[in-house]
Amino acid sequence: MIMPAVKRIPVTEPVWKDLAEMRSAGQTYTDLLEEMIQDRKMRRLEEDARSWRSRRKRDYVSLAEIKD
Repeated sequence: MIMPAVKRIPVTEPVWKDLAEMRSAGQTYTDLLEEMIQDRKMRRLEEDARSWRSRRKRDYVSLAEIKD
């Protein structure tokens, strides 16, 4: 079992209250933050995918054309 490192992240009182309200019963702050991080990563991936899909075909270069 890996022992978690105890770190302190200073936040304002309103942010602390918002975080506390977002937690589910029995959920740790670590669990909440991990969930928030995963949600953010997924949103970034979805935004990137939308950006890639919206590019015109002429904006792409085939791998064969790329030189070292």
